[in-house]
Amino acid sequence: MSSAFNYRHLYYFWVVAKEGSMSNAAARLDMAVQTVSAQVRELERDLGCELLRPAGRGLALTEAGIVALRQAEQVFQLGAALPDQVRAAAAAPAVRLAVGIADALPKLEVYRLLQPVLDVPDLRLLCHEGEMGDLLAELAVHKLDVVLADHPAPFHPHLKVHSHPLGTSQVAWYGAPQWWALASDGFPASLQRVPMLLPTTHSVVRAHIDHWLAQHGVRPRIAGEFEDSALLETFGGAGLGVFPSALAAHEHLLQRTPVKLIGACEGVQEHYYAVSTERKVAHPLVQRLLRRS
Repeated sequence: MSSAFNYRHLYYFWVVAKEGSMSNAAARLDMAVQTVSAQVRELERDLGCELLRPAGRGLALTEAGIVALRQAEQVFQLGAALPDQVRAAAAAPAVRLAVGIADALPKLEVYRLLQPVLDVPDLRLLCHEGEMGDLLAELAVHKLDVVLADHPAPFHPHLKVHSHPLGTSQVAWYGAPQWWALASDGFPASLQRVPMLLPTTHSVVRAHIDHWLAQHGVRPRIAGEFEDSALLETFGGAGLGVFPSALAAHEHLLQRTPVKLIGACEGVQEHYYAVSTERKVAHPLVQRLLRRS
């Protein structure tokens, strides 16, 4: 396509293609047939190919014309929607925060970490969960304002990102009523008498939990492993087995599930980070997250 490509010419072509002839298009546009024809020829010259050919008393699309019409439909559909979308945005101003959430980060902790901004008037919070690598790529092109994760961003020569600590939380064991008494009697050795639910090795904290179990001579009877922490807590609450969770989310966990605290997983902590593209964060809501951490 030449640099002289003109969207007005594309619009004239689009009308001609929809109307089926130059004369019908000229009547719709309230223009002379010669003017419309000249504009379409300009477009064909810019694109370097024929878009229309004679067919009976009208015109038919060439293969190139079919492709051009398909693209023009999208262009002008978007154009038609533009005024309403702009007016809607102007009528309802919002403070936007796009957050990437690493899929290994516990969901109850995400809510707690975001609490400092949840009371901001007109907040529009966009949350995207995914693999850390994918989220960092979106952060780098500014599709995201910040990424929350359970570990610092790994070094990448082509990605300049900075990891800001948001705090830590002690990990503890929880269980539904049918397992609580058995798991509490002689804790932590008692844990090998009950089924256990664990995060997958995808989670950073899993290696620390495995080490803690080995230190205490506990051979876990693993009933399930979950990549999604919310699923782990749901199945744990339903009684599939005892499970580890962050103590910082203790109150929220007890509100959501019928479980009780069994005991602390001493020495095992979950770490939380906010990853940004700037060492000195400019986004006011991200600054607020860092100040309240």
